[in-house]
Amino acid sequence: MKLAIRYFTKSKKGNTEKIAKFISEKLNLEALDITHPLEEEVDQLILVNAMYAFDIDKEVKDFLKANKEKIKSLVNVNSSASGSSTYKSVKKVADQYSIPMSDKEFHTVASWIFINKGRPNEEDFKRLEEFLKTL
Repeated sequence: MKLAIRYFTKSKKGNTEKIAKFISEKLNLEALDITHPLEEEVDQLILVNAMYAFDIDKEVKDFLKANKEKIKSLVNVNSSASGSSTYKSVKKVADQYSIPMSDKEFHTVASWIFINKGRPNEEDFKRLEEFLKTL
């Protein structure tokens, strides 16, 4: 099975990047930011993203549009300080471009300024490791 990991973050805290790098280590697969298009078709794309202003960023939407022909299945992994999942936002874009999306999702809260200090934490990463076993 051909897998790929892409992530998008604009946060200086780098919570999304930390999550992507953790997945990278566990799957022994390089995690690249979304400025790196998919070079070939993948059976499963793990998209690590975050909620910004109650939606996913335009860059994530543009990445999915540009790579729609190369994604057989999309898995959403996300974090947000608000606690809101990006699943519905990502699914809406995936549906728009006929990208099959798994109903499996990993979501955790993330720290921002004084909210959710220290998150994602060790427990969050343990949950993520268990989630990865289900893929």
